[in-house]
Order: sequence, then structure tokens, then C-alpha cells
Amino acid sequence: MEDNKLAAEEARRAGQHGSVKSQVEGEVQAEIAERAATKPTEGAAIDQVASEFRAKAVNEVVQTEREVERARGVARVSQIIDYIFFVLYALLGMRFVLALLAARSGAGFVRFIVAVTDPFYRPFRGIVSSPSTDGGHTLMMPLVIAIVVYILLHLGINGLLRLFAHRKTAI
Repeated sequence: MEDNKLAAEEARRAGQHGSVKSQVEGEVQAEIAERAATKPTEGAAIDQVASEFRAKAVNEVVQTEREVERARGVARVSQIIDYIFFVLYALLGMRFVLALLAARSGAGFVRFIVAVTDPFYRPFRGIVSSPSTDGGHTLMMPLVIAIVVYILLHLGINGLLRLFAHRKTAI
């Protein structure tokens, strides 16, 4: 008989536990639903904040696209300037080598190089003397100075372009 009493008591406790458990689950579900439900004024505020964030994100994308386009344009200009300066370096270097080797000034190629580079070399002519040897080889120091000045000018222009390309318009 005691086993029956014990089994009945156990069944009663299990039933009581199940009812308490379902009651607690119901209360928790109701609390979750209550917290999840937004009030109409909160919903409008949330929608407004979301639309502000959306607008800000779109503006940032547009601004980034503008910066990228500006940087591409400046990079293209920088490439053109690089090309022009590299051609100038090559021509001035060729004139330097021809003078160093004492090339005949009457030769057509020498006259061409001198004619093309003369506008770029003329401002530097006479700054310092050019040492020469008895064999006619000349180290044209003004030409070396011209090349150095053009290198510095090239670096300065590219630096300014880089500043413009990476300029931030807003913090």
C-alpha cells in the first residue's frame, strides 16, 4: 500500500510541477510579447532614426564616389606629367651624354637634341662653369643643375597633386 501512496504522491507532484511549469511559461511568453510590442510613437521614432541612418549611409557612398572620381582624374593628370618629365629627363640626359662624349656639334642628331632641349637648358646656362678636358670632353654642370631642378619640380608637382587627390572635405 505504501508503494501506491508513494506512486500517487509522485503523480500528484508531477502534475503540480507540469501546471506550474506551463503557468511560468505563459507568464514569460506574455512578458516577451509585451516587451516586443512597440508603441506607435516608438515605431515612428525608430522609423525616423532608421531613415536618418539610411540617408547618411547614402550620402557617405556618394561622397566616397566623388572622392574616388577626383582621385582618378588627378592620377591621370599625374601620369601625363610623369610622362612629360620622363621625356624631358631622357632628352636632357642624352644631351649630357653627348656633351660628355664630345659628340660633333654638326651631326644632325646632336643638333636635334640641342634644339629640343635648349628651351629647358637656357635658364641654367652660365650658372656655373663647365669643366672640360683637352680632348673636348665637357662636364656640363649647368645641365646637371637643370636636371636636379626639374626632378625637384616634378616631385613638387606630384606632391601637390597627391595632396589634392587625398584631400578630405569633411571629418
